[in-house]
Amino acid sequence: TRSEIDPENHALISAARDALPAQNHAWKDNWSFLAEKTADSLIIIGGTKAGATIPDSVLFFPEEKGLIENAAPQVLTLAEDGFRLAIPRNSLFTGSLDSLSGLLVVEGDWNLDHATHAIRFMSQFDNVPTSGVATAAAGGSISFWEALLFAFIGGLILNLMPCVLPVLSIKILGFVQQAHHDRKDTFLHSLSFLIGVLISFWVLAGALLLLRAGGEHLGWGFQLQSPAFLIILAALMFLMGLNLFGVFEVGASLTGVGGGSRRSGMLGSFISGITATVVATPCTAPFMGSALGFSLTQPPLVSLAIFTMLGAGMAAPFVLVTNVPALVRFLPKPGRWMETLKQFMGFLLMATVVWLAWVLGIQGGSDLVVWLLGALLIVAIGAWILGRWGGLASGTAVRYTAKLVSTALIIGVVAFTALNADVASNSAADQALVDGKLTWEPYSSDRVAGLRSSGQPVLIDFTAAWCLSCKVNERVAFGADEVQAKLIEKNVATIKADWTNRSDEITAALAEFGRNSVPLYVLYSGEDGREPLVLPEILTPRIVLDALEKI
Repeated sequence: TRSEIDPENHALISAARDALPAQNHAWKDNWSFLAEKTADSLIIIGGTKAGATIPDSVLFFPEEKGLIENAAPQVLTLAEDGFRLAIPRNSLFTGSLDSLSGLLVVEGDWNLDHATHAIRFMSQFDNVPTSGVATAAAGGSISFWEALLFAFIGGLILNLMPCVLPVLSIKILGFVQQAHHDRKDTFLHSLSFLIGVLISFWVLAGALLLLRAGGEHLGWGFQLQSPAFLIILAALMFLMGLNLFGVFEVGASLTGVGGGSRRSGMLGSFISGITATVVATPCTAPFMGSALGFSLTQPPLVSLAIFTMLGAGMAAPFVLVTNVPALVRFLPKPGRWMETLKQFMGFLLMATVVWLAWVLGIQGGSDLVVWLLGALLIVAIGAWILGRWGGLASGTAVRYTAKLVSTALIIGVVAFTALNADVASNSAADQALVDGKLTWEPYSSDRVAGLRSSGQPVLIDFTAAWCLSCKVNERVAFGADEVQAKLIEKNVATIKADWTNRSDEITAALAEFGRNSVPLYVLYSGEDGREPLVLPEILTPRIVLDALEKI
């Protein structure tokens, strides 16, 4: 009987009983739940009676092993009558998923008749998602074969993107020089370039898949969120430009455009493929955002197949031109004009360095840009030493000393600057931005939830400084006077989700729409229960105006 319970242990026994998860009968009168699933997330929506206490924090622990990314953050959005919890799915999970069961744990209690921190529940997935985010994500799903097709087409288009143009210009010179050699040489050059492109895509995709499987919340183009990587890439582009200007000559071993031996030419084609891929990655999203989002939710072999098609599409024009004799006949013959064109192409590479320095300034501030400029000065000195004393005209001892000194200078200063890069975000990124008549607030899930609950329309611009397509859209579409006037007329709150630096919150928000890259544009009408409108990734003023007319 109760009188026989040891009074000293009664409190401990009661506390242990309260710590047990409540079964359905204990909370069904206070709470109701439904579950939804998107390509990247599991969604739990909890609703309660009016006036009931809403917990400040909620975490989900599934009963099925390997279902979610345990180390990834779970995104909680609170409302007056409940909450919405987005849990990142494990892309390696291959089991069936018809229902969701597990524990929901809070720091306080569930507003029951006694303090209960956890409740056990099970819910079938809603066939018609009630959350606008889930519906938008589900609507963007594609099949495996469609993803392969979009990946190949996206790879083809990459050759025309401005961020690939500098490296593409180097390949054009390579076409002219190699096209009039024997067919065996041209085939080997095209094969080397293709292998360089494919290996680069495999490495980037593999690293992204491994990091995401380990709990990291990353998206495509993640390498450009690293100041150290930007410094190394800027130094590489700067060196390639100096080589085109004639400050030093290493034949085709660096850029694949010089003379040199057959062996160095093959290496040059291989390195050109790597460089083109590294610079091209931020330009993939506008044409294949859905395919990339789909790939990272699939088993590793399926993901690698999609990235392989992307690389194949990017390398296809090079392989086609260098191996089809009928096309080779249309290429101009080598001549003195190539030297002028080569030097002109060097300016395109220097323009890329300016762009990378601008992105670096947004990430780490002006001090980091000064560090980069100082590093490039020493890199230029090293290149000058190599060009002045590293040629065949110098003696053997002088030549090898010059090569050793220049290599040590270049590698040393680039490594030192990259390792000491300030990874802190620029404070200006956390402030409101004024663009013409509009004021763009920094992204916050709580802020978006508050605006939506008040009934105000919201436009979210998921962007990044290293995304050139994003910047074009912002200038052409959002910068248009008629678009800004319409946004003000409709009282639309404008939110900028700047993904230039790594942000788990923004990455999780992208994942809710089945995306892992920018740009992404989402328009909430402000009406309860109405699905958000996801705008195309390439915008015009008319597209935005038509979307605003639907509010």
